[in-house]
Amino acid sequence: MCGQNVIRSPMAEALARHYFGRSLYVASAGVRPGENDPFAEAALDEVGLTLGKHRPHTLDDLEDLNFDLIITLAPEAHHAALELTRRLPVEVEYWPTMDPTLAAGGSREQTMDAYRAMRDSLIDRIRDRFRYAAPARV
Repeated sequence: MCGQNVIRSPMAEALARHYFGRSLYVASAGVRPGENDPFAEAALDEVGLTLGKHRPHTLDDLEDLNFDLIITLAPEAHHAALELTRRLPVEVEYWPTMDPTLAAGGSREQTMDAYRAMRDSLIDRIRDRFRYAAPARV
């Protein structure tokens, strides 16, 4: 879960699905919906993945809130998840994750570098967190 469900959380969803397939149920959401970000798609494309038909949405848009764990990637998402857990027995983990739009600047390559750094950080966190929960794929 992140702010607008356009960069961090949909990338994390695509990465988790890639590494852990159907052995984990994964869905992403934001505090509020935003607009798709072409740099997020480009950063995933570099590692052979895609956002597919992803459309930004909020937790209210998800059909199933029967999660065991919500991983938040932004402060506002963390606060929203903690509020949600007042009603639902869900564990929340906060993974502070850089917003690449704030670090990006200048040329397209500098912008892509910020997205790559965030993507690679998510890859490491996801693989480390779930490697014993499900069989990893290369």
